[in-house]
Amino acid sequence: MIPVGLRVHLGETVADVPPRLFGGFVEHMGRCVYQGIYEPEHPSANADGFREDVLALVRELGVTVVRYPGGNFVSGYRWEDGVGPRAERPVRLDGAWHSTETNQVGLHEFAGWASSAGVEVMQAVNLGTRGVLEAGDLLEYSNHPSGTALSSLRARNGSPEPFGITLWCLGNEMDGPWQIGHKTADEYGRLAAETARYMRFLDHRVELVVAGSSNMEMPTFGEWERTVLRHTAELVDHISVHAYYEESDGDVASFLASGAGLDRYLDTVAGIVDEVIAELGLDRTIGISVDEWNVWYQRDWNENHKDAVLSGDWPVAPRLIEDEYNVTDAVVVGSLLISLLRHSDRVSMANLAQLVNVIAPIRCEPEGAAWKQTTFFPFALTSARARGRVVPLDLSGPVLPTAKYGEVPMVDAVSTVADDGSVSLFVVNRSTTDVVALGTELSTAGLVLEDAQVLTVPEGGDRFTTNTQASQPVAPVVLEDVVVESAGDVTQVSLSLPPISWSVLTLRPAAAPVKENPRG
Repeated sequence: MIPVGLRVHLGETVADVPPRLFGGFVEHMGRCVYQGIYEPEHPSANADGFREDVLALVRELGVTVVRYPGGNFVSGYRWEDGVGPRAERPVRLDGAWHSTETNQVGLHEFAGWASSAGVEVMQAVNLGTRGVLEAGDLLEYSNHPSGTALSSLRARNGSPEPFGITLWCLGNEMDGPWQIGHKTADEYGRLAAETARYMRFLDHRVELVVAGSSNMEMPTFGEWERTVLRHTAELVDHISVHAYYEESDGDVASFLASGAGLDRYLDTVAGIVDEVIAELGLDRTIGISVDEWNVWYQRDWNENHKDAVLSGDWPVAPRLIEDEYNVTDAVVVGSLLISLLRHSDRVSMANLAQLVNVIAPIRCEPEGAAWKQTTFFPFALTSARARGRVVPLDLSGPVLPTAKYGEVPMVDAVSTVADDGSVSLFVVNRSTTDVVALGTELSTAGLVLEDAQVLTVPEGGDRFTTNTQASQPVAPVVLEDVVVESAGDVTQVSLSLPPISWSVLTLRPAAAPVKENPRG
């Protein structure tokens, strides 16, 4: 066993856990909407055509906010197509994903689904092919109480009460040449600023997310953020970050260290935000919205599917990037959640992309079953248990060499403390071969173990084991032989972490009643 030491400082605080850290993403792409959340012909479909079996899994996943309707899709989208009588809605070509959009699901339907799921809507506006006026019209239609042409139209379309959408994205990935209506930083910054100004004129309650770089490898990364923020820093509340990770060429060490890559990405963007805020002499905070993040095997998509999709027919709801996630992918998703929590002082929200079928924690088949992918579990357990505030900790142990990120700690961890004094500890072992003997010291006495679970290679499987419609062998299991002892004014916890594993432990004050775990 490899010894690792961990000291958790329960009396200190990094930041409160942002409730919106556990967001999702629903884009009109592939089978995320149609044959995903929405399938009127399915046996479980409700009166509005949404699958109740998928809805139950969304609730269990614990998402708090969902970004909609894109994504690349939004840059060619006319929101008016998705309102009014369904039989009269136009069918359009979607140039972003070379698909046919039926518009059977639009703003009213999605707002109703979000209400049923208990999630906040994060609405994106089209700044690729449209602009200031269209964004303002969508805001007025959504939020103005009554008495105007657009609010009256909303009422005639079945929603007399406003949707009250607070959170708005000013376009999507406008730095990318793949984006419909791609712009330079200056072009986008000016448009985003004028759109933000007008939206604030119409509704002072809005929170606005300006589009940052599509990824850290973009040649314009850094300067894009500086230029866009110089235009918009007085007008927006958040700047977006998109971050996807994959195992390339068998480099599992770098893949398991993806959290270290996200750490550096977030630290760099935070530094740029601070730099521009200081340059402009502003006294305000701009959060980082990681409104797309996940494991995504983009190389497979680019090499095997993209050309065929873009040169073929125009299908409705084609099967696009339905990655089948394995144990290693799930451990990486858990480690990325650790990074997001660690940066709670700067990250204001985050959205796992996407929610159903398309690189998603939930999969389903037409007229068939819905099931949990391996990545479902670290997200669901973290969203259920990361409550209250993030507290600082110190790790001591060996490092691992990686080709992409240099040396990284073998073990990574983050801890949260809820209002009732219960402590959750999230830990990842990045080693592919070594068991870790983790000795943890928490700076308060009298804690007892409530629950301990680990996600790792299942018995009889390997790190490539997946969950499918036919079989779901990957799920968290009880982490055995956890020893908890009070000594003086500290609680000491000893446990073993298997290779390629993500674990969560919850401890509570001895006098506190045992709580039923809603997701374990």
